[in-house]
Formats: sequence, structure tokens, C-alpha cells
Amino acid sequence: MTAALALHARGIETAILEAEPEDRDRSGSRAIYVHGTTLRTLERIHPGLGTDLVDEGLVWPTRRTLFRGKEVFNRTYDSAGGSGDIPHFTSVPQVVTERYMHEALDQIGIDIHWESEVVSVDSSSEGVRVETADDQEWWTEYLIGADGGGSTVRKEIGSDFEGDQSENAFIIADIEDEEIEDGHPDLERMFHYDAPETDGRNVLLVPFTGGWRLDIQCIEGDDPEELSSEEQMREFVRDIMGEEYTDGLKWISTYHFLQVMADSFVDDQRRVLLAGEAAHLLAPFGARGMNSGVADADEAASAIAVALNARTDAVARDEVELYAARREKAAEYNLGAAGQALEYLQGDDPVTVLRKEVAAEMSDYFETAGEWLDDAPYGPHGSPPIVSTGNY
Repeated sequence: MTAALALHARGIETAILEAEPEDRDRSGSRAIYVHGTTLRTLERIHPGLGTDLVDEGLVWPTRRTLFRGKEVFNRTYDSAGGSGDIPHFTSVPQVVTERYMHEALDQIGIDIHWESEVVSVDSSSEGVRVETADDQEWWTEYLIGADGGGSTVRKEIGSDFEGDQSENAFIIADIEDEEIEDGHPDLERMFHYDAPETDGRNVLLVPFTGGWRLDIQCIEGDDPEELSSEEQMREFVRDIMGEEYTDGLKWISTYHFLQVMADSFVDDQRRVLLAGEAAHLLAPFGARGMNSGVADADEAASAIAVALNARTDAVARDEVELYAARREKAAEYNLGAAGQALEYLQGDDPVTVLRKEVAAEMSDYFETAGEWLDDAPYGPHGSPPIVSTGNY
């Protein structure tokens, strides 16, 4: 959807081929943390879209971290989102983001062809031929493959995923809270190392519009299916959040996070560009998945806009290759950042364990020790080492 909006903003006709039916299940909060850069991108390609998401979302003002039951860091910001119309972030369920994007597509007349699963992709120097499961044939000058982790487009152009999978499973649950809103007295992001309430498992609790996201990291010997049963999760919710939240449990899912990227983001003919999870899958720490996918899609649209207007084939190819070089560099950075956080959380390296224990002991005397514990689960703060718009 981002790619379609970004292409339209650059004056290019486009259509979306979607494998699933229009009434597909979209339960669960999924990607809830929308970076400010993503909000600005969406606002730029469709004015009003970014600010609509800001109006719908929450900006939590407090960061709090505990270590084995002891609070080691707590900071509340007077202006957590910063100044201006677009805050540093907003916390909103992915289904809400998708709803606003659907409305934007309707406004500008871009069609989504539902139940049109791509089954084959053939590219040449002249363009791309796409066949779908409903026996339709499509011809296009350029194709953006944004069809997720199991991407048919990626497989059709001969690009392979390379990388690893997380050792531990993670359980994610949504707890509904109709009273949650900006100004709520308990609006905080809380991370708890080795939480006694979960028998020593790491816990993350994050608010979003309409409820709370609860993440629990499994430990060695855990059976994720057993732990994610409704009965067990209600106990976790009770022990972590309080009895009054147990009836709000609405969605539970388990994951092993993949850390992989495609070995090429473009085809040999430089006519097919991969974006989002078709190009890379990241552990969620630092919320780099959906946000980097939006950046991919916007840059793919920009590359295609230049390529379509190029007067030589060499310039057109070069623009697509530049897209691949930039976004592969970004994916490598994001994989490294997410992987650093993942290794920190699930690793049993004695040095890392000792550093956490010492930092927790020192947090009473040095705020920087507690802040390190608060920051570390999300990986480094920086952005990929490529220039992006919005810096001037």
C-alpha cells in the first residue's frame, strides 16, 4: 500500500495484486510502533495520512525498567513526542494503520485486486509479465514485490533468504483497555528483566490505542504452546498487570524471530524490486520491520519514477541498482541492530550476564547504569548509514 501511494504521488499509475480475500483475518495489534520518519513519509506521499495516524495513536511519556523485581530506571518526559505536528513516534495497532491506508487508496482510485495471488514472474529488458492464480496475466514496466516473508516474487527472480532464527520463542498478547488514552496516569513502556511474576522470563509491556502489548520471552525448556494457552496467559496477565486486566486478553501469538535478508533486492533485468518482508525479516526489537519496509517502498517508487523517465537504458538500470544498494545497506544495518538486541536478550554469555547484574546494582548510584539497561533491549538508536529525506 505504501508503494502504491508513493508511486501515485510521483504521477505513476499502479495497481495492487493481493493474494488474500478482502475479508481476511487481521486480528492482533502486530506492528504498533510507528517511527516519526515513517509518519513523515506517509504524510508526504498522501497529505493527512501521517497526521491521521498521530491523532489515532498514543505517545507514552514514561520509560521504566526493572531487574528481577527491582526498579532500575524510570524517566517521564514532559513532551515525549517532541514539538510539531509529527511526534517522534506513535503507538497504534497495525490494523488501524492499514484502515487509513485503505481509505487513502480509495480516495485516489487505486484498485486492490483481491484473491489475485502471484504465481509466476517473468522479466525482460522490456518489462515484466505476471500471472496470477485467477488466470489473469499482467504486463508492467516495473514490479515491486512487497508480498511478505514467503514472497513468490522473490523466489521467481531467484533471490534467496540468508540468515538465522532466534533460539528462543516469544509470546505476544494483546490486552484490551478501552480507557487507555493520552494522559492516562499509567501510560508507560515497561521492560522487566527476569521478572519474578513469570518465573524469571523477560517481559515487555507497551501501551497502544485500545490496549496493551505484552511480550514474554521463553527460556530454555519452555513449551511455547503450553505457555501461550489462554489459561496460562490469563495468569501471566493477572500477575504482571493485575486481576482487572485478565478479561481483556484478546489475542495471543507465538514466534521464533527470523533474521534474514535476500541476497539481491532486484532481478537481473533490473525490472523487479523487492521491498519490506519480501526483502528482509527482522527481530522486532527497535521496531525496524514495518518502518524499514515503508522506507523500502517509498525509495522503490522513487527509483521507478526516475527509471520510467530516463532517456537511456543505462540510466534506468543504474537507478534501480542504486535503490538496491541503498536498501540492502539499510537492511544490513537493521539486521545488525536487531540482532545485537536479540543476542543481548537471549544469550547466556557470562560477560553480558555480569554486565547486567553490575548495572542493576549500580543503578541506585548512577542513572546511566539504569539507562543502559533500559536502552539495551532495543538495540542501537541510530539510523542506517544512508542519507534520507527530511534532514533539511
